[in-house]
Amino acid sequence: METLKLLFWILVSIIIYTYIGYAVLLYLIIRTRRFLKIGATNQIDDSYEPEVTLFITAYNEKDYVEAKMKNSLELDYPKDKLKIVWVTDGSNDGSPELLKTYADATLFHLEERNGKIGAMNRGMKFVKTPIVIFSDANTMLGKESIKRIVKLFGNEKVGCVSGEKRIFNNKSETASVAGEGLYWKYESKLKKWDAELHSVVGAAGELFAIKTHLYKHVEKDTLLDDFIISLRVAQEGYTIQYDPEAFAIEKASANVKEELKRKIRISAGGIQSVVRLRSLINVFKFGTLSFQYISHRVLRWTLTPLSILLLIPLSFYLVYNLGFLNFTIYAVLFWLQIIFYILALLGWFLENRATRIKVLFIPYYFFIMNLSVVLGFIRYMRNNQSVNWERALRAN
Repeated sequence: METLKLLFWILVSIIIYTYIGYAVLLYLIIRTRRFLKIGATNQIDDSYEPEVTLFITAYNEKDYVEAKMKNSLELDYPKDKLKIVWVTDGSNDGSPELLKTYADATLFHLEERNGKIGAMNRGMKFVKTPIVIFSDANTMLGKESIKRIVKLFGNEKVGCVSGEKRIFNNKSETASVAGEGLYWKYESKLKKWDAELHSVVGAAGELFAIKTHLYKHVEKDTLLDDFIISLRVAQEGYTIQYDPEAFAIEKASANVKEELKRKIRISAGGIQSVVRLRSLINVFKFGTLSFQYISHRVLRWTLTPLSILLLIPLSFYLVYNLGFLNFTIYAVLFWLQIIFYILALLGWFLENRATRIKVLFIPYYFFIMNLSVVLGFIRYMRNNQSVNWERALRAN
């Protein structure tokens, strides 16, 4: 029994640290550093204004071309220094033909579809500017986003800059909109503190930039290209910085079913990334970056969802033996879990109903996030097993 109690507290500690403890610890470190005035001041050259490439990969995104081009041409950056590049491999919806009508855009198109990663690897060979800014076709950028991102590159230690993903909200919000919006507000605060401490651990694919010469060929089966690209920049000794005022606006998933589908893919990509970036776990080599990476990313994609899964039967077993109505910490935490899952169930019931009671969607969205990690792990293992079989067959 004592061993089970110890395991119980280990699981609880992992969960609390991942979602609350790291944020609190990060905040305290930042406040202490500010008070003691510890840490070098970032040396930024405000006059730094090089040529940049706005790099957009798109597959059959004709419905967004006009709005994206209008938005891109209205960005507050010298027109003669902003190159707009589209890569549309495999698109057959008329988007390549439409893009050819824009004199301000350069199009690289192939009839053959090689996926987003293939398009990125091919298109990057044509980028000649010192900075490349990646953005999705269906996201609109804040007017000053490019200028704010480029400014941070005035510090030679910066190799990547991440913008902020903002979720477009309607007055009547479904669970997917409310939950995702609250989640990204929390993530935005963590990224801000991460950047102040040392480096952000991963960039938002809707808007991020790197020094062009730091781009490395990305494996074609990569699921989270933005995460892999940005963290490989950090592996080279550069930092990833963040400006929440450099933002990309995107619509939330239509419903939680679509959001779960998206998060399963992200979770599978997260597990894939942990495997491919495993050297970043070496705290003796990467120091603070490793601490941030493990705390902010690795735990969320590995131990924490497993801890949540194991905590349910373990707490039930402990309370069953100690008594459900006995006022023990185990009983209290068990019933808090029950209440949490009831609220998650209520969130599911209200999934597509308009409501302003956003707090009801927090347990549901939290449950969806962790469920997606479990399902993402299954997807990753299936895909990995399939790849191994293909390799074995080719070898024979």
